[in-house]
Amino acid sequence: MVEMTYREALNQALKEEMRKDEKVIILGEEVAYYQGAYKVTQGLLAEFGDKRVKDTPISEEIIIGSAIGSAMGGMRPVAEMMTVNFSLLAMDQIANHAAKIHYMFAGQAKVPMVIRAAQGAGKQLGAQHSQHLEAYFLHCPGLRVALPSTPADAKGLLKASIRDDNPVIFLEDQGLYSTSGDVPPGDYIVPLGKANVIRNGEDVTIISYSKTVLDCLEAAKELEKSNVEAEIIDLRCLNPLDTKTIFDSVRKTGLAIVVNEAWKTGSAAAEISCLISENCSDYLDAPVVRISALDTPMPYNKVLEQTALPHKKDIIDAALELLQVTQP
Repeated sequence: MVEMTYREALNQALKEEMRKDEKVIILGEEVAYYQGAYKVTQGLLAEFGDKRVKDTPISEEIIIGSAIGSAMGGMRPVAEMMTVNFSLLAMDQIANHAAKIHYMFAGQAKVPMVIRAAQGAGKQLGAQHSQHLEAYFLHCPGLRVALPSTPADAKGLLKASIRDDNPVIFLEDQGLYSTSGDVPPGDYIVPLGKANVIRNGEDVTIISYSKTVLDCLEAAKELEKSNVEAEIIDLRCLNPLDTKTIFDSVRKTGLAIVVNEAWKTGSAAAEISCLISENCSDYLDAPVVRISALDTPMPYNKVLEQTALPHKKDIIDAALELLQVTQP
């Protein structure tokens, strides 16, 4: 194992895949000479040259359209969106082309591409730059959606995404780039659609993904002081979604909390909660609890921004309340 940051793990994954397969190319705004808005593409231009690491015009439609065309032509492009908020400018390309081409051409064409994008709130970036948009992509068949929470998963999932023959939306919470962790060396792959039970417990299941997984782990440590053993599931991917791991855990504990930082209404947490209710109703001792951000554009003011976001205390309070309700 080698300790590195989330940012460094992503960079290592890109380098390894580009060295392995000359069809892997990088394109996006300032990915070459500036080395990426978050420095994830650092050193790639120097090693692979400007034919494989290309700065694009400031046009999301051009970035995604070029990636789609090159993917159909046999390349494996990794397109970087400076922020997921800008992907809305290319939603026609993403939802109507990348997601549909394989089906509309009866499987005769493939679109093996990755769209990397930073997302998240908490940095006082305002309402237009602090959104979590994974539910938009989850709602569109044909797209895979990956959201790693650790440096190891960042490396393993990105490598798997680049090798996948489907378009993959790869979302990186901007609050994770500087976090550190152990990363396996060499050709480390994390399969898409395989959740990770990162903490075993018998009392309550807490399900999350991306940065909120860290809050769930901290909450579990606090709950342990109250003799509550929480089982924590890091989904890693929303599509494909590992429902078996979710259902097995909920059927064991009888209680479920789903945590994310996206808006509560219509979020991935809502879909997961519904799936649990539909498939585990005979095992549930109480209704599923959702913990999400408030349904409001993200405030710029720091205090208001933190008020709009879910926190560790919300998870602890929800777990204790669930357990109290189910006590005889």
